[in-house]
Amino acid sequence: MKFEDLGLSAQVLKSLYQMGFEEPTPIQVAAIPPALNGRDIIGQAQTGTGKTAAFGIPIVQNIRKGKLPSVLILVPTRELAIQVAEELNRISQYRKLNALPIYGGQSIDRQIRALKRGIDIAVGTPGRIIDHLRRGTLVLDGVKTLILDEADEMLDMGFIEDIETILQKVPSERQTMLFSATITRDVLRISKKYMDSPERISVNVADIVVPQIKQVFYEVWEEEKIDALSRVIDIEDPFRCLIFCHTKKDVDHVAMKLQKMGYNSDAIHGDYTQSRRESVMQKFKKGDIDILVATDVAARGLDIHDVTHVFNYSIPQNPENYIHRIGRTGRAGKSGIAISFVTPKQYRQLRLIEKTAKTRISKAKLPSTQEVLKARQKSILEDLSAAVEDGDYEKFLPFAKKILVYHEPETCLAGLLSISFDDIMDIAEKTEQKGSYMTRLFVTAGRKSGITPKDIVKTIVSGAGVPFQTIGKVSVRDSFTFVEVAREEAGKVIKSLDRYILKGKTIRVEKAHKKKTA
Repeated sequence: MKFEDLGLSAQVLKSLYQMGFEEPTPIQVAAIPPALNGRDIIGQAQTGTGKTAAFGIPIVQNIRKGKLPSVLILVPTRELAIQVAEELNRISQYRKLNALPIYGGQSIDRQIRALKRGIDIAVGTPGRIIDHLRRGTLVLDGVKTLILDEADEMLDMGFIEDIETILQKVPSERQTMLFSATITRDVLRISKKYMDSPERISVNVADIVVPQIKQVFYEVWEEEKIDALSRVIDIEDPFRCLIFCHTKKDVDHVAMKLQKMGYNSDAIHGDYTQSRRESVMQKFKKGDIDILVATDVAARGLDIHDVTHVFNYSIPQNPENYIHRIGRTGRAGKSGIAISFVTPKQYRQLRLIEKTAKTRISKAKLPSTQEVLKARQKSILEDLSAAVEDGDYEKFLPFAKKILVYHEPETCLAGLLSISFDDIMDIAEKTEQKGSYMTRLFVTAGRKSGITPKDIVKTIVSGAGVPFQTIGKVSVRDSFTFVEVAREEAGKVIKSLDRYILKGKTIRVEKAHKKKTA
């Protein structure tokens, strides 16, 4: 099914396609038609299933502008209020509607000024909506559609009295839509009391996150992501994979790095012309390129078979994007792998994704240099055998004979292999040399100050601008810390971090003195 099949206006369709939507999700397919017809709806769906657009699209299509807001959406948190309002403003950009988030923690005077100017859609938390009703700054007499979003969470948070107070202020002649991850006893009671013969719609998140998808993550620092990505690609050897980044700049950077390392990759994002995007997509579908780097918007709605791996180079900013991303693999009953690179400070976001998607993302250990070398050797042998069998080598025979005039066959082959393995051998050499050329530093902060090894490493990388690979062993004691850094970086670390403020404490950094013997 396509959005055109749902009977939407040209204005709404234009907004959706500009936002990057290409096809409706299951909850949208099920909810939009009855919602457009004015039916009350109980939708059992979680964040990540596309439920905001499921009620937002009919709202924008059916709304009639007036002096008072005609739509009220109640949500449990200010973050969700902002998110829902932003999405509705994007969907309604060609209808020029105004959705206003109303929540505690923001200046109520600013909200009052916005309400006086006039809004079409109020998206608010129950407590702040009650505040405005008591002040008389929000009038609900014009509400034609009421949405209770994440109703179970609102009720769990103790908003039941506020919700009932608000419901009694809304005209009884209205359309009511309730969306909830679980249908609890309180949710059912509210629906029976305030809804008119609602249509029940259910979408299981397990139908979105395919069970066949293996999900893992690697903990990395931001500056080591490219190295980590190349290692995992070498080990996994994906048939066809998608790599997702937050920004267009990141997409270009990652694609360029991969191309320089010899990977068969390309990129798409919103700044590319339509013709270039179509050309890249055709190459990807045909297998002319096997690695595609993209933003969420550019890749949304793509229906490409045989994608074996999805990489989250940048962890998604919301759980919905994670589900959309990994759904690009494991299609039609096939298995797939979703791999995420997570920095230490992104653990909280990772856990939110797990909770929302009701899934478990296992932590994996990055492949060692030796494992990568073995994987590349195996790949080269396979590619060499295939080239010989296909006869693809014949056009290079004259040049090969010319090379053999000057060098022995084994020497020539070893030289070509050294070029192929140049990047990984460089990393290996740095790793091997690390222990022999390290300087031990003394830092005047330890466990009692709340310091962890990650704090020390992060401070050296960000505060002194030292590469992650040049940092060695970190030993945190009660009141001080020892850390090893590459000899050539030691002076820079001392100069940059001596008298640096770490977790509210001014630290001193100096070379560690060797223990004196009696």
